Amino acid sequence: MPEARRLDSPVIAQARRELAACFRLAALHGFEEGVCNHFSAMVPGHDDLFFVNPYGYAFSEITASRLLICDFDGRVIDGEGEPEATAFYIHARVHRLLPRVKAAFHTHMPNATALCLLEGPPLLWLGQTALKFYGRTAVDEHYNGLALDDAEGDRIAAAMGDADILFLKNHGVMVAGATIAEAWDDLYYLERAAEVQLRAMSANRPLKPVPHDIAQRTYEQMRAGDAESARAHLASGMRQLRAQGIDFEA
Repeated sequence: MPEARRLDSPVIAQARRELAACFRLAALHGFEEGVCNHFSAMVPGHDDLFFVNPYGYAFSEITASRLLICDFDGRVIDGEGEPEATAFYIHARVHRLLPRVKAAFHTHMPNATALCLLEGPPLLWLGQTALKFYGRTAVDEHYNGLALDDAEGDRIAAAMGDADILFLKNHGVMVAGATIAEAWDDLYYLERAAEVQLRAMSANRPLKPVPHDIAQRTYEQMRAGDAESARAHLASGMRQLRAQGIDFEA
C-alpha cells in the first residue's frame, strides 16, 4: 500500500482505540439503543476516510479492530461488514460537508432525546453543566424519516451548520467534535445536563434560568479548558475500561 494510504500507523491505531473506548463507555452509561446509533471519526491523515461502527453490533461489542473504514462514496476500505445505511448517509455527508467535524456521535440516549420530543427550545440554560453548551447548539425542527439518501444527510449537515450539538426533533442528537475526546466529553455532559433539566421540570415549579451575561462568561470559562479536560476525561474512561477487563483495544 502506498505510504499516503497506509491505514496502520500508530496515530491511526490510537484513534481506533479511542473511538472503540467511546462505544464501550456509551454502553456502560446507557447511551446505546440496540444495534442502532453510530459514532464516526475521521481517519488521521486521510481527509476522505472515516471510521464507523459496523451494522449488527451493539456498542458493548465494538473493539478497535471491528471498526470499519469507509470512504465518502460508500465503499468499505478496511474491516468486515457494512455500516448501517443511515449511519453512512448521515456521517459521510456531515464529514464531507463540515470538514471541521473530526468526530460525529449520533445517539438516541434517553434524556437528551426526551428534550427533542418537546415543543420549543430543547436545552434550557438552567444549570452549570448546561452552560458548557451555551451558544453551541442548533435544532432541526423538521423530522423527515430515516436518512436513506445523500439529500437527507445534506439536510442534517446544513441544520448543524456551525453548531457542535444538533437536536434532531422527534429523533435524537448529533454531537460534533474537533477530536474524539471532545465529542465523547460533550456527549457525556449533554446527557447529564438533559437529565438534570428533566428532573427540574418534573418538580412542576418555576424554572430559574441563568442570566445571559453570566451564562456567556461561564461558557467562556468552561471552553478555555475544554480540550484538555476532554482528553483527561477520555483517558480516565479508558483506564476504567481496562480496570474492568473490557477488551476494547483488541
